Formats: sequence, structure tokens, C-alpha cells
Amino acid sequence: MFWKTVLSVFITVFLAEIGDKTQLATLLYAADAAVNKWAVFFGSSAALVAAAGIGVLLGSQLEKFVPMSVLKTLAGAGFIGVGVWTLFSK
Repeated sequence: MFWKTVLSVFITVFLAEIGDKTQLATLLYAADAAVNKWAVFFGSSAALVAAAGIGVLLGSQLEKFVPMSVLKTLAGAGFIGVGVWTLFSK
């Protein structure tokens, strides 16, 4: 179960991040010839780990007060909302 969860989270987050503004910002930093690429990698990695940590902490607290079915519904509605907004924004 542990590795199934790890793989599922990895695939979901990896696919969500490809082409994301986070990846594009990292790409732009790395494109600067004067910038150390390892510094960009470590800075970007640390930021993603910190953001994931916040998500885990908040999620572990939310589930104590909000039923999982409600959280899934809100998350799904949020993703649909972003998708609709993306389709109709200019």
C-alpha cells in the first residue's frame, strides 16, 4: 500500500507540474548562463518539498474536521473550475 501511494502521488504531481508555471519559472532561471544550474535545481527542489509539506500538514488536519467525500468533491470542483476558466479566458 505504501509504494502504491508513493507511485500514485508521484505520477499525479509529476503530470500536474509538467508545463506548469513552476517548471517554466525554473526553466527561465536555468536558462541564464550566469546562474549555477545546481543552485536552481536545489532551490526549486526545496520549494517543491516545502509546498508539499504544507499540503500534507494541512490535509492531515482538514481530514479531522471535513469528511473525505466533501474534500474530494471540493477538489474535483476546483479542478473543473480551473479547467473551465482556462478554456474561456483569453
